[in-house]
Amino acid sequence: MRTIGVEEELLLVDPGTGEPRAGSAAVLARAGRDGPGGEVFEKELHSQQLEFATHPQSQLGELAAEIVHCRRRAARLAGESGCAVAALATSPLPVSPSVSANRRYMWMAEQYGIAVNEQMVCGCHVHVGVESDEEGVAVLDRIRPWLPVLTALSANSPFWQGKDTRYASYRSRVWQRWPSAGPTEVFGSAERYHRRVTDMIATGTLLDEGMVYFDARLSERYPTVEIRAADVCLHAETTVLVAALTRGLVEQAARAWRAGTEPPERSVSLLRLAAWRAARSGLSGELLHPLTMRPAPAESVLRDLLEHVAQPLADHGDTDRVRAALGMLLRRGNGARVQRATLESTGSLREVVAECVRHTQLVRS
Repeated sequence: MRTIGVEEELLLVDPGTGEPRAGSAAVLARAGRDGPGGEVFEKELHSQQLEFATHPQSQLGELAAEIVHCRRRAARLAGESGCAVAALATSPLPVSPSVSANRRYMWMAEQYGIAVNEQMVCGCHVHVGVESDEEGVAVLDRIRPWLPVLTALSANSPFWQGKDTRYASYRSRVWQRWPSAGPTEVFGSAERYHRRVTDMIATGTLLDEGMVYFDARLSERYPTVEIRAADVCLHAETTVLVAALTRGLVEQAARAWRAGTEPPERSVSLLRLAAWRAARSGLSGELLHPLTMRPAPAESVLRDLLEHVAQPLADHGDTDRVRAALGMLLRRGNGARVQRATLESTGSLREVVAECVRHTQLVRS
């Protein structure tokens, strides 16, 4: 059974005003003194952000438990530092980000200018184990059309600098401002993938391999593929759902590769349109169907996604949990829907943040 791990980026906010607060250094210092497990937390590009990474897990229940534990621990450490944590992919309230004191981040600020200040966005990255780089690249080539569906599921960033963007995942649009971000063409082999990465770094535009911000890539540190299409999810159960579907996509792609099935021919131009449509609509409108690249209702696309990964889900014992989580998501709505509903009922973006602080640790069964 393939392992899965998750990295989540959280927003640190003032518990009174809801505005993002530059508190990561204090939170990380407390984490370092907090005993075993503090190493799961890391510094992010901006000091208003905090990241954690789970351990590789085989069972969804164990992954879910670790995500909930990390979120609650982050909330406690933040509270002790005068902050609160919110699983928000963008800040609903206006913010002036501050770049973390870090040599790498300072290089990025110098190189990319205002684009770095615009990147105070929080994503969810899913790592799925692969047996080799060759298998990993075969997976990357075959999952490309499905990645926008993960963006739509996780969409949790409707507001930007105090205004409604009319997007469900504005984070994903902001992320495209990095020069290496976005969908990729079919590589065909690990050798071609690595040659492409080497050529990109050789331009001097990127500092190193870690700045190759493909929507899905080979991890530079672990024997995994790293899928980076999702917003940080408001609810932990949605994170687990995204992780389970991602593992299903990876396993299905690997099986297709071993069976000699060629990757679907989808141009980068069409994949960019599919990603834009997913960011705009989320689950509230149409998506571009991965099999046809034509508009289709979001729920229809989700049904076909479940069918596409049905055998891997069954083999992993994940079917019932995934169906239940997806049903809950469709009833309750993703983070974008919850945020907009809260604003409609309260008229206050500060209340939107407060509600999301509560939802960040909320677990429903």
